[in-house]
Amino acid sequence: MANTLTLETLKDQVAEGLIDTVLVCLIDMQGRLMGKRFHAAHFVESAWQETHCCNYLLATDLEMATPDGYASTSWEGGYGDYVMKPDLTTLRPVPWLEGTAMVLCDVLDHHTHTEVPHSPRAILKRQVERLKAMGYDAMMATELEFFLFEKSFDEIRKSGFRDLAPISGYNEDYHILQTTKEEHVMRPIRNHLYAAGIPVENSKGEAETGQEELNIHYAPAMDTAEYHSIAKHAVKEIAWANGHAATFLPKWHQDKVGSSSHVHQSLWQGGAPAFHDESDPLGMSAMMKHYVAGLLKYAPDFTYFLAPYINSYKRFMKGTFAPTRILWSVDNRTAGFRLCAEGSKAVRIECRISGSDINPYLAMAAMLAAGVAGIEEDLDLPPPATGDVYQGETGMIPGSLRTARDALHGSAMLRAAMGEDVVDHYTRAAEVEIEEFDRVVTDWEVARGFERA
Repeated sequence: MANTLTLETLKDQVAEGLIDTVLVCLIDMQGRLMGKRFHAAHFVESAWQETHCCNYLLATDLEMATPDGYASTSWEGGYGDYVMKPDLTTLRPVPWLEGTAMVLCDVLDHHTHTEVPHSPRAILKRQVERLKAMGYDAMMATELEFFLFEKSFDEIRKSGFRDLAPISGYNEDYHILQTTKEEHVMRPIRNHLYAAGIPVENSKGEAETGQEELNIHYAPAMDTAEYHSIAKHAVKEIAWANGHAATFLPKWHQDKVGSSSHVHQSLWQGGAPAFHDESDPLGMSAMMKHYVAGLLKYAPDFTYFLAPYINSYKRFMKGTFAPTRILWSVDNRTAGFRLCAEGSKAVRIECRISGSDINPYLAMAAMLAAGVAGIEEDLDLPPPATGDVYQGETGMIPGSLRTARDALHGSAMLRAAMGEDVVDHYTRAAEVEIEEFDRVVTDWEVARGFERA
């Protein structure tokens, strides 16, 4: 889009006093922006070439703790440096912050200057490059769902995360009146992101109290992951600036439906949709059927990348529009994989397993790897499921992080596609989350058993 920046344009804006700060960011394991705020004059003078960061940034948990067990870095290894190499094609203004621009970085080994293999950007790049070698371009889109709350992050944290009140009092799915009341947050989100060069299409109320959805136009896979990561960050900052909290936690209350991040995907060849075959009853090419068959076969292997935390699995509940089974169906919103736009050139497959807490780089890379495996193995696609797809005999989506961790660890497909070290690294990330949860006594346990046990 036109609103991205070149280095020369940035230099001009810095000279004119329009930009004074540049956010130099990497994508961490959790999909967050981590990095430094540079004085813009220093950035355009020299820091646009590279800067440095501690290598623990790709081996932490959500709390930024430094758990042991990672081969890439440790206390024994001394926690050295990585190189952050700005990718100047990602340079853009940050309109919701005064005088600010942003750039995303590749993460390089300090000694070899090669990309760190477990860096999320590097993982997705590898799968995109595999497809390019096969003659295909991966086109993808993500939907961002989240909840807005009446109070701010600080107020909610100081209250111990109790008595949470969403910004609305009733289900606001497609509800114009209720979402009008939220325009002081959602309008700047749409407009600021669009001004930052992110092709926002729309926002809408989702199927719960205080739940929102933000939709961004489909794009090449690397661009889509970039748009998703920046948009998620912007939602939190803009909500905070307006005195509200926004959460991408998939299931914040047991009586509320969860938040997802559906991922739409298709492959193109020579600028045309390669998933489309007008002679097929559903418009699906033979290659698309192999790709989707790969998603089905390997869904247990990559579920960790779609649901990376303990809380992620609370979302998979019957009757909540979240899937529970590994199957595909035609335009059925309760299937794990939904065929969209059947019979048209826009035919695509939507993964509905992924939650709002995904790291988009990792989730998209894992699904592309599974799709490639389906093509390479010439897998047959079973007929689409019909009726109530919460019922049936098909395999279940892993029901816990432990099950998903085991499937990831044992996945020969992902080890071949991503590398042994990468799979071991993220298996350890899953173990860290499990270990932290296992040592905590929850409010539920205390209330349930304090007197009656």
